[in-house]
Amino acid sequence: MIGASEDSLGLLEVKGFVKPLNSEMVYFVIDFSSQNTIRKDRYSPSIYSELLVKSMIEADEQPNDNQMATNGLPKVASEESRVDKNRLDKSREVEASAATSTNSDFQNLIELYQSNFGIVKPILYDDLKADLKDYGLELIIEAVKRAVKRQREYAYAQGILKSWNRSGIKTLEQAKAEEVSFQNKSQNNQNKFQQQKPVKKAPEWTDEGRLIKAGVDTTGMTQNEMYKLVGEMGLRNE
Repeated sequence: MIGASEDSLGLLEVKGFVKPLNSEMVYFVIDFSSQNTIRKDRYSPSIYSELLVKSMIEADEQPNDNQMATNGLPKVASEESRVDKNRLDKSREVEASAATSTNSDFQNLIELYQSNFGIVKPILYDDLKADLKDYGLELIIEAVKRAVKRQREYAYAQGILKSWNRSGIKTLEQAKAEEVSFQNKSQNNQNKFQQQKPVKKAPEWTDEGRLIKAGVDTTGMTQNEMYKLVGEMGLRNE
């Protein structure tokens, strides 16, 4: 015992001056040697020394949540900080990768345009960016191929893209499947026409005739829709 009240012992323990060794109010005075001196010939080991050693071993083997790391910060807080930092770094890597991919796709689109239609006018940059965002590079490439095959300008490719969008076509595979379906339907219709009486076709000078000639399936389209699409594809001046 050190001759102190229970409240005083509690305060000393909180301050880190003493350490409880058991439930019988046996305490160890931390850094006792700095506060007191004793001649070596009068020193005798404490009967509670084994309790102190046991207490120190248990403290090392079973660290509590408030144990301090070597940098002076609580280990739990340090671990949480490290996890948060790793998450932030990964998030930044994903954002940087996405930005790099977008820039690369736009550069490829610019090169695609210039290879097939000439120099990109500054006024078209926003349109190309919007098309890339709305349709993706794969669909744009496919639409450009079809426009070039028919010796058309980029507006024709945009018309194809808008037609696909209205039909719910979002991927290259869907676009190719739609083309195969259209070709098969056209072939079946042609076979039926050969077996049946001649069916009146839409004159080529009409909006429907222009779209059919361009390879667009007009089934189910209204006159206003056909009129708008013909204008978008630049077919009205032919």
